[in-house]
Amino acid sequence: MKSKEILIQYSDMAEEVKDIQKRIQKLQKEIAGLGIVSDSVKGTRTDGTYGSIKITGYPTPRYMKKKAALEKNKELLERKETKLLELMTQAEAYIESIPKSELRTMFRLYYIDGLTWLQVAHRMNEIFPKRKTKYTEDNCWKRNARFFDEN
Repeated sequence: MKSKEILIQYSDMAEEVKDIQKRIQKLQKEIAGLGIVSDSVKGTRTDGTYGSIKITGYPTPRYMKKKAALEKNKELLERKETKLLELMTQAEAYIESIPKSELRTMFRLYYIDGLTWLQVAHRMNEIFPKRKTKYTEDNCWKRNARFFDEN
């Protein structure tokens, strides 16, 4: 896999992991929100009288479906997190191989930390406050593009 592809794949997979985590949280809330349900039916009671009977219980089929979906998502998350760690190691190794410190910092902020180019520019201005020309969203993006065009 090419270096830029590793960085992009890592960023994409990090977002995928966040999405799976949100889905797990949603299912956990839904499961916790499943309470006792009740219904009334007409029939014969145990004492032999006929009439309305109130039935209460836990919605087992719905609970089991949501619990199964939760378990599948947890297994998927575990696999994706393992793959994400592998990609992160590769991405960080590639970034460390870049000769310029400034570019390494910029790439870490964008590809590893998942900041937007505008956020990268703000952080770079905080990190390098004495720089004559301030970082902007455009010049950060262009430096990224130029780097990969050259390499």
